[in-house]
Amino acid sequence: MSGEAAGPPVKVLAAQLRGAVRGADGMWALGLAEAGRVPLRLRAAWMQGTVLEVARGGAAGGSARLRDASGAFTVLGVEAVPQGRPCLSAGKYVMVMGVVRSCSPEPVLRAIKMTDLSENPVHENMWSLEVEDLHRVIP
Repeated sequence: MSGEAAGPPVKVLAAQLRGAVRGADGMWALGLAEAGRVPLRLRAAWMQGTVLEVARGGAAGGSARLRDASGAFTVLGVEAVPQGRPCLSAGKYVMVMGVVRSCSPEPVLRAIKMTDLSENPVHENMWSLEVEDLHRVIP
């Protein structure tokens, strides 16, 4: 297991990742029993949320605590990834793609990419629906 994403990041909410279980192969199994489906396996996640706080520097390359509609999550390595416009300040609504490091007690990702989505409130308003729709159509 190299720590790199295997396959594309999957859109998820913090609450969904909290219940994921890590397999021996390093993949996370996201339960979809409520939809009558087998678990979705992923290594990388696409999440969106509002920045609550940022811790700069340190061995982890900085970190940020974010919150989506379902709960909080932490992103590591935020100072070492492409960001486009600066997005590391409290109150910004951002998209994060990252490798899942842990899921309990709350999700922790190692960032691959971050983007500021604050200028268009539609991103935040539609996020939960986007995730729900995707999970409905993934085989």
